[in-house]
Formats: sequence, structure tokens, C-alpha cells
Amino acid sequence: MRSLTVAWQDPQALAEAGRAMSGLEFLRAIRDGRLPSPPIAELLGFSLVEVEPGHAVFEVHPGERHYNPIGVVHGGLAMTLLDSAMGCSVHTQMPAGGAYTTLEAKTNLVRAISERTGVLRAIGKSIHVGRRVATAEGRLVDRDGTLYAHASTTCLVL
Repeated sequence: MRSLTVAWQDPQALAEAGRAMSGLEFLRAIRDGRLPSPPIAELLGFSLVEVEPGHAVFEVHPGERHYNPIGVVHGGLAMTLLDSAMGCSVHTQMPAGGAYTTLEAKTNLVRAISERTGVLRAIGKSIHVGRRVATAEGRLVDRDGTLYAHASTTCLVL
């Protein structure tokens, strides 16, 4: 039998702290450990490792805890990582108090993922950030640059 214990900090306190900073400042504070990671990152075991204007990268080491019933990593892990990377690439361009939400996301899974895959990087890049709509794209790759999934998103700027 295997087990996993997950601990996280109050997500409302994290959101409140974020409203006082620009999106880039907020994400850099999470990356640098000055603010805690959000609960979803703790639950799935991924972390923000790079953040610049219009760019965000998350990393995860897929393991058995991510497996589906057929013995490979569930596609939802790839989708969640890509949604996070693309959304955060948009978030880097939000002013203090600014917000957005995903309206639509499309993911193409192109290769199976297992615990033997090693560390994966979800790289998000914003394409357009306007007053009401933002778009971004993402790629999920291993350390050698092999593509495992790619995605695009449309976000509503609030």
C-alpha cells in the first residue's frame, strides 16, 4: 500500500496577498518561496520554476500517484500543468488587483507519460493580452525537449 500526505496554506490568504501585487510580482513571490504555492500545486506535486513577462514554466516529476487505471499518467496532469503555465503567462501581465479566468483551453496529448518519463516542463507563453481577452499557448516537454502535449487557451480579462 502506498500513501500520500498533502499539506497546504490558506488559499484565500494567498489570493488576498496577490491582489496587492502585479501579477509578475505575485508569481515571482510564489516561485521564490516568499508566498506559498497554491493547493493544486501541492496536491499534484508541481512547482513554478520560471516566470518572466509573458512567460511561465512549471515542473513536475510524474509518479505512480498520477496514474490512471491503464497504468500511465492521467492526461489531466498534462492538462492541469499546461492550463497553469498558460494562465500564469497571462497573469504576469496583470496589474495589481487585475484578474483573469480561463474561458477555453484545448490540449493535444501526443505521447504517453509514465514515472520513467522524468521531469516534465510546462512552458506557457502569452500571445495576446488585451483589455478583455487574452490568449496563450503551451508546450509540455521533457529535459531533452521531447514534446508530450501542447495546448492553447483563451482567457477573459476581468
